[in-house]
Amino acid sequence: MSWIRKFSRDRMLFASMMVLSLSALVVLGALLTNGVAAARAQQTAPDATPLTIPPPKTLTNEFTRIAQQLEPSVVFISTESKPIQTTRRRTPQQPRQQAPDDMFAPFERFFGMPFGEQMPPRRREGTGSGFIVDKNGYILTNLHVVDEAERIKVRLTGEKTEYNARLIGSDPETDVAVIKIDPGKPLQPVKIANSDGVQVGDWAVAIGAPFGLETSVTAGIVSATGRDIAQQFQRFIQTDAAINPGNSGGPLVNINGEVIGINTMIATSSGGYQGIGFALPMNMAVKVYNDVISTGRVARGSIGIEFPKDPKPETLKALGFDSGVIVMRVEPGGPADKAGLQSDDILMALNGKPIKDGDDLVSRVSEMPSGTEISITLDREGEKMTKKVTIRDRMEVFPDRFARRRPEMTDPGDASPTSARFGIGVRALSAAERKEMELTAQGGVIVTAVEEGSFAEEIGVRERDILVSINRQSVSSFDEVRKVASTLRPGDAVAFRVMRAAPAPQSRRTQWVGLYLSGTLPSE
Repeated sequence: MSWIRKFSRDRMLFASMMVLSLSALVVLGALLTNGVAAARAQQTAPDATPLTIPPPKTLTNEFTRIAQQLEPSVVFISTESKPIQTTRRRTPQQPRQQAPDDMFAPFERFFGMPFGEQMPPRRREGTGSGFIVDKNGYILTNLHVVDEAERIKVRLTGEKTEYNARLIGSDPETDVAVIKIDPGKPLQPVKIANSDGVQVGDWAVAIGAPFGLETSVTAGIVSATGRDIAQQFQRFIQTDAAINPGNSGGPLVNINGEVIGINTMIATSSGGYQGIGFALPMNMAVKVYNDVISTGRVARGSIGIEFPKDPKPETLKALGFDSGVIVMRVEPGGPADKAGLQSDDILMALNGKPIKDGDDLVSRVSEMPSGTEISITLDREGEKMTKKVTIRDRMEVFPDRFARRRPEMTDPGDASPTSARFGIGVRALSAAERKEMELTAQGGVIVTAVEEGSFAEEIGVRERDILVSINRQSVSSFDEVRKVASTLRPGDAVAFRVMRAAPAPQSRRTQWVGLYLSGTLPSE
């Protein structure tokens, strides 16, 4: 048996040697392969050193801090306005010849209009920016961002939810609007600066959504203050911080992150940024805001006179004055008339402070509340005198001229006997209707009307839908719908379960499809 053991030992030794040999060959092959690859790499760029990515490092500066501080307070605004009709008319020189087999003919018959000539009405959409000034959801923006909008939506930075907003009030003369959302949580308002302290050369940072690019930050300096380029009550801060379409309504802030103005307009020949932007000073915006939340409108004082809009310096110089206001007309029954002012009087000072011109007079008087008594120093045919004038609201002095220019937006969530807060009319289903619709369940109401711009329209409810339940609570009458609605608050999520008629394939019978339509209740 010894030779058997010897044979087995030799065979195992041989096998072990073979395994070691094969392993050595594999290792050698790998080394040779890597060597070839390395050689090839070195042949491509033999003197290059591979780059390494360093650990991430966060660099901070004042602009970074401002962006982080303001980010939760700046909002993105989108609007929808009334549909407009678009019409394309062919010139007589280029009529479209319609052949018997014209491919557009079926479309023309279906829509009842020449294809390509008149388009169906389409809703107008717009975008802009705004910023939160109160934790309860009050937002400042430009009036031109939300003007004539039927629906206003607001999205907070970093959120996908769109909140319905309502217009609280506005002031066309400063282009300022106050809107409100109800997100169901406290919000972070901005810090406000006194814009009278702004100086040329100060850092200025503009934040907004230019061209729909949300939370964009640009920096520059204050180029000028008191720019008078638009309406009487607008004295703009000029900046070279990039402001573009969509920035409107966003904040212009100082190096401390405090808001000094509302980005309002740009000077451009191309429609985009060219280094000149304008922001309404925050002090003006604050006055508008405070008036709006107090009375719903902006109150401005008046003494009831008219004067030349752009008088030539030579006119006053010829009369012996360097500054002042020439009275052209006194409103009958107004404050100036009652105080004894007359045409051709030259108003020289208000409460002892010289009056530069008409804009200076209007600016100072308009900021005083109705009932304030002021002292006017004037010259009448060379005689100097002083008159006591009691300021009144200019809407009372000039009711025809300064009547409210537009109705405020109505609340899309307003409750009424036919809307039940959701903007729908409903009624119970009759037994015959249930049989016709083959509805076996006892609940459900039929939608008889959907108000334009309402919550129901927004989430997709249609007339003739069968509303089965609201937030899993069955409804079978208008009173039950109203009862469920009374338990909900602005900002609550609402889910409608509806049944909707749909043509059955290859059948004349109608089938009913179940749907869930949901959204967030609008502000009150």
